[in-house]
Amino acid sequence: MSRFDEPLTKALDPKTAKLLGEVLGLETVGDLLRHYPRRYAERGELTSLDALAVDEHVTVVGEVSRLMRKPMRNRGGTWLEVEVVDGTGNKIYLSFFGKGSHAAESRLKPGRRGMFAGKVGLFGARAKPRWQLAHPEFELFEEGEASAAEFAAAPVPIYPAGKDITPWAVRRAVGVVLDTLGPLDDPLSGELRARHRLTGLADALEAIHRPKDLADVQRARKRLKFDEAFVLQSVLLRRRHAATAWPARPRPRRDDGILAAFDGRLPFALTEGQAQVGEEIAADLAAAHPMHRLLQGEVGAGKTVVALRAMLQVVDAGGQAVLLAPTEVLAQQHHRSITSMLGDLAQGGMFGGTAVTLLTGSMGAQARRAALLDAASGTAGVIVGTHALLQEHVQFADLGLVVVDEQHRFGVEQRDALREKAGEARPHVLVMTATPIPRTVAMTVFGDLEVSTLSQLPSGRAPITTHVVPAAQKPHYLERTWERVREEVALGRQAYIVCPRIGDLEGDEGDLAAQAADDERRPPLAVLDVAELLGQGPFADLRLGVLHGKLPPEEKDAVMRAFTRGELDVLVATTVIEVGVDVPNSSVMIIMDADRFGVSQLHQLRGRVGRGGLPGLCLLVTDFAEGTPARARLDAVASTLDGFELSRVDLEQRREGDVLGAAQSGKRSSLKLLALLRDEDVIAAAREEAATVLAGDPELTSHPALRAEIDRLLEDDKAEYLEKT
Repeated sequence: MSRFDEPLTKALDPKTAKLLGEVLGLETVGDLLRHYPRRYAERGELTSLDALAVDEHVTVVGEVSRLMRKPMRNRGGTWLEVEVVDGTGNKIYLSFFGKGSHAAESRLKPGRRGMFAGKVGLFGARAKPRWQLAHPEFELFEEGEASAAEFAAAPVPIYPAGKDITPWAVRRAVGVVLDTLGPLDDPLSGELRARHRLTGLADALEAIHRPKDLADVQRARKRLKFDEAFVLQSVLLRRRHAATAWPARPRPRRDDGILAAFDGRLPFALTEGQAQVGEEIAADLAAAHPMHRLLQGEVGAGKTVVALRAMLQVVDAGGQAVLLAPTEVLAQQHHRSITSMLGDLAQGGMFGGTAVTLLTGSMGAQARRAALLDAASGTAGVIVGTHALLQEHVQFADLGLVVVDEQHRFGVEQRDALREKAGEARPHVLVMTATPIPRTVAMTVFGDLEVSTLSQLPSGRAPITTHVVPAAQKPHYLERTWERVREEVALGRQAYIVCPRIGDLEGDEGDLAAQAADDERRPPLAVLDVAELLGQGPFADLRLGVLHGKLPPEEKDAVMRAFTRGELDVLVATTVIEVGVDVPNSSVMIIMDADRFGVSQLHQLRGRVGRGGLPGLCLLVTDFAEGTPARARLDAVASTLDGFELSRVDLEQRREGDVLGAAQSGKRSSLKLLALLRDEDVIAAAREEAATVLAGDPELTSHPALRAEIDRLLEDDKAEYLEKT
């Protein structure tokens, strides 16, 4: 067993090992050594106290400036207040009571420097409150540890810690492990390290945990970042290699089938990008191993047509194709649009086409039985549905292709469950997203998939103009917003108004109820409230519809059909209309409380207008003023229609673990140091090196240390996410 896999219960005293496991989730020597310092404090340059947050468990570095004994107000005795400064004029006060105050007083002398950890709060007069740590843990810097010069230069590592374990307790535990570590097998060869000027693994771990200076830290981080990228890319490339060995039934294209008939009826020419991606997919489907391809494209770039052509190729070859959508509204929209595009080819039988079946969880018993029979018998060549398709009793005659729309809305197990329904031969898989993905994320999260990109919009797509409406600062702008909607309706056009929630906070969609309860601001605007106010006010003479996820399915479908037919002027909705909804006559998108939505979500919503040749207008309504982070996000969305640029803005605001799916697996991210945007060059170099190693040694027989690192990653549920995406 590698020393990295040794339980901490063998390496440390039982109490420390237990705390590290319970508080920080660190179970092995490797876990502890990969628990890197959050930051470094320099003893000679005291850490600023700026940016503290109430009730946050913090560690500050400072110098004791004075001690004050103060009487207890309501009972006898005294308590100790210690003033600590950070060298920039900021101060924090430490409070000690009872016997602990005397012990602290004996150690905390003016001029002593150290680290102080605890829950930070504000106390004193409201006009001028002061930061306070009550009964903090502390560790003083012992000047006699080394020479004065070394002591002043050596950075102090400050570790992520918790309520019951201090950063210096973590530091001491790391020191114990490093002192007894012994030689390590390095997963990177000497030649590879030399090419990239990387230090050895043992030296890097020593330097990041016990640096002599900040140059040590930089060298260590460079090496350990490369490790993270290299191991992750090795996992993904091995996965891609293994996929080529899985059996799949080839589904070659026919020149005289439904696809050819469909292409002959298309009322528009495919864009160059659609044609190119179509050829890539057609070649994949004709292979004897399963396709695993990610199709990304801007909102309105024509991904649905590309996917439908792939489905028809599979149907021509005797198979069935499934389109999995995240919501019933989107599934119904896909079913309508596919049926409409196919025309009589969707009726099958004498017309030589194929039946298109819809299967959702809330269908009536009779319709559901008919849909299940169509899928199991093979009568339906194309099946569109929601997560209902994943249930055990749903069977297919010959499942050849799975198309997953908006893949980020599905969990790992859901996607894999559908793939397993194909039996021994794996189905081909096409994953679609309208959320553009930066190159580094494509290389990392989707590194085991081939990636196709549609960046060219079809002809007829009109530009969309986006503006931020600061409703709180300029109420007349909001009044003008409603006027613009009326002007568009007068021209025969339609509008969407999107709100963050439905109505009552209790039982509302998503996490917005909990968010609103913890939010110091007013609750988020609700569809039902906004619809009522508009219906009684500026839109009293307009035809309003309401759409949200808790409506009965038949009512949702009826509202969408009415809006599509032009029987409604304005649709007030939640984000159920975020993706896939296509009403060419809609020209205005108003997003209320736009600051409560993510960047990519705003871009998706905006893409619902401007689809029918009409100029699109998107207005982002917010209470936030200029200069705030929330307003900056909205300004970024308003400034560009480039989804790839916005995806970088979105990623910068999210943790790397979220990007890798940690939120799905519930485990820590495997990326501790690597930043997907900042470290693009590192990821690309690591991918190239991993490809070279695996080309010469696919099973890593000659690279046992790398194999061990991969095995450790594969033990985490996150690797399961990477495998099954």
